[in-house]
Amino acid sequence: MKFIKYLLTGVLLACSNQLLAAWTLDNTASQLNFLSVKKSQIVESHRFKNLSGFIDAQGNSSVSIDLASVETNIPIRNERMQQYLFETSKFQTAVVSLKLPDGLLASLQTGTLKTLELDAKLDLHGQQQTIKTQVSVVKTQGKQLFVTSLQPVLINAADYSLIEGINKLQELAGLPSITYVVPVTFNLTFNAE
Repeated sequence: MKFIKYLLTGVLLACSNQLLAAWTLDNTASQLNFLSVKKSQIVESHRFKNLSGFIDAQGNSSVSIDLASVETNIPIRNERMQQYLFETSKFQTAVVSLKLPDGLLASLQTGTLKTLELDAKLDLHGQQQTIKTQVSVVKTQGKQLFVTSLQPVLINAADYSLIEGINKLQELAGLPSITYVVPVTFNLTFNAE
């Protein structure tokens, strides 16, 4: 009888720990991409190579973006973005933080896709703004959580004091224009701890 009691207690503890598990972002399986448009019609895709983040047991989530890890596939452009746009000597990271709905992680069924519209706070270049994002969330049997943007998040450079940096990039590259609104997409993988 005592054995069954201990067994049931152990199972309940294991289940409750699973429901309250924290999740850690897997950088190697995650992507954050953004597009730039120059000369009014030339679209180029870029990404950040280094991301880190977590979702805690209460649904608080934070993703840090290493701005020096910007990858445009042109080394001099990477350097110019670091120096003149993101000013990585002063602002090394951008941080996105949000709170998932209460009980979401505990109630999310394995293999079921959940669509959410969330308000997130983006801290970029010394400025903080609230952004709306639509995401899909899927939990796998292998203890992974996939969070994917359903629509691009439009980031306006003016909201983050980035206009001067874009104008400098335009001047250095001898371009007639670079757009000030940038679409951002992401595909994030979190592993259960």
